[in-house]
Amino acid sequence: MNTDFLQKDLDDRTSLGIYRTLKTLDSPQGREITFEDKRVLNFCSNDYLGLANDERIKKAALEAITEYGFGSGASRLVCGNMRPHEQLEVDLALFKNTESALVYSSGYMANTGIIPALMDRNSVVLSDKLNHASIIDGIILSRAKLVRYPHRDMHALKDILKNIPAAKRKLIVTDTVFSMDGDRAPLKEIVDLARCYEAMIMVDEAHAFGVLGSHGSGLVEELGLEAQVDIQMGTLSKAAGSFGAYVCGTKMMRDFLINNSRSFIYTTAMLPSMAQASRAALQIILGGSQLRRKLQENSDYLRAQAKEMGFDTMHSSTPIIPLLVKDPSQAVAMSKQLLEQGIFVQAIRPPTVPIGTARLRVTVMATHTREDLDHLLNALRKL
Repeated sequence: MNTDFLQKDLDDRTSLGIYRTLKTLDSPQGREITFEDKRVLNFCSNDYLGLANDERIKKAALEAITEYGFGSGASRLVCGNMRPHEQLEVDLALFKNTESALVYSSGYMANTGIIPALMDRNSVVLSDKLNHASIIDGIILSRAKLVRYPHRDMHALKDILKNIPAAKRKLIVTDTVFSMDGDRAPLKEIVDLARCYEAMIMVDEAHAFGVLGSHGSGLVEELGLEAQVDIQMGTLSKAAGSFGAYVCGTKMMRDFLINNSRSFIYTTAMLPSMAQASRAALQIILGGSQLRRKLQENSDYLRAQAKEMGFDTMHSSTPIIPLLVKDPSQAVAMSKQLLEQGIFVQAIRPPTVPIGTARLRVTVMATHTREDLDHLLNALRKL
């Protein structure tokens, strides 16, 4: 086998400043972590509420291991469907104010399982240009026609919908909070267009779950659109501090996906301890309005100070705060300089973001103190 193309790809990435390597932590997730034998402030985790190392969640997981063992043994349709899975689904449906819920083993598996189950080569999927890669991969697997509309551009979306034959099955899919830009989808306008042109709506609440809404269930709740969004997908690996994903909707939708979603059917079930950990996280989120307020205060403060310094934070309105750098090599250099000052912030480069939009992706946690934020800001001033 000729493997020269492998080295060429790696060499090309290096020359373009987009070669990536793994970075290993020697501590639990938290506002402060151990990296390369050094304690550093963590400003790149999606653990927005600081729950990944929460004692209540660890306790729930340990108790589940004692009661149910560690592995789940099989897919849920064989013999891996355990009581914690179904209890978590009941909790999620109540939390998201839907009829039903179905749990997947990861967000990637959910998006690459839900979309191909619903759509086929005779369908059309309209996707925001900055949607997560797992959404795009799900659409490709479905063989539906993919039409990407410019980011948050409702005029373009309307024009596209106008030109799709009425008989075609149509799905509009969008992140509710965009993972690299930190801005929100114009969901009310999307709902209006979907109803006008008879399209289904699917949202990915991965970065809104636990963060937005009066109870923390996401942007759909914040806007009061639970009855108007057909498919609410999200993850339990970010603000919930656990792992796995869910889809919430009607009971008919759940039954349909159990029978048609390949990434659900053909994979071993989520660990029961993971399901119980997520149930504990849901209870914390339900009672976590103070955590969410602190998270918003921290985010607003850091964003305002960064803007005052002259940084372009794009249209961020969430705990995800991009600091636009544009040049990939410069973003990497800035990340290294911050690390030297005890601050862990990752440089995000193409292909994760479009060419010319390399950035430092700063993420804020509810557990960050004002001193933590000021330490980051002072370090940024030195750059």
